[in-house]
Amino acid sequence: MPFFISGVRVVTGSNPIAPTILSSVEVKLPDPIPPDFTWTRERMVQEQIIARGVNNSRVIQALRKIPRHLFIDAGLVNRAYDDSALPIGEKQTLSQPFIVARMTEALELKGEEKVLEIGTGSGYQTALLAELCFNVFSVEKIRALSRKARTLLDQLQYHNIALHVGDGTVGWSEHAPYDAIIVTAGAPELPKPLLDQLSLGGRLVIPVGDEKSQVLVRVRRAESGLEEEQLGECRFVKLWGKYGWRD
Repeated sequence: MPFFISGVRVVTGSNPIAPTILSSVEVKLPDPIPPDFTWTRERMVQEQIIARGVNNSRVIQALRKIPRHLFIDAGLVNRAYDDSALPIGEKQTLSQPFIVARMTEALELKGEEKVLEIGTGSGYQTALLAELCFNVFSVEKIRALSRKARTLLDQLQYHNIALHVGDGTVGWSEHAPYDAIIVTAGAPELPKPLLDQLSLGGRLVIPVGDEKSQVLVRVRRAESGLEEEQLGECRFVKLWGKYGWRD
């Protein structure tokens, strides 16, 4: 009766024959199929965005398209579409989906604008802006985050984004004025350089307040001056810089 030992076929009995070595065949396992978050993303849009009053169709469509799970660490990928902010390293966070949508809608983008973003972070908000305007200029204080965001945004083939490492509270004057400016960190007061870099009719959306809580503010530059309105309470990490928080 033949039996096998470590790939060798052995025949026992009165007329044994030489063992036969069985050739091993290398089997290549298929690459793991990446999780499909399409339905999870749609649920996020329906339950966290539309249900809370965000109704700009262009913003909603962009949220449906952008793979939010690619902008966070692999260990948190299953939480990518949760109704919460998520850490992205360097003591920074990716804002909860609703606040991202709310701030973006408040910019009132039509598609031809030049937008300044203060705080590139993971690049998620940057990608959303790139879907909605003509050019995005984004400033990030932390070089490691800017490099990581650049790599991902390039992979996703966003070619209308320029990134810069520096103090976001002073803006990016070389490309001013801007039709819209969005600040993704909380400031103790409105940074004057950002106000100066707004075009006529331009909108600045920024969290303003103390260390524990802020109010989301929209400032519009009109011919008569700056018009300010409050859009609700929020909470962000600090905006560090010359015209923000200091050590």
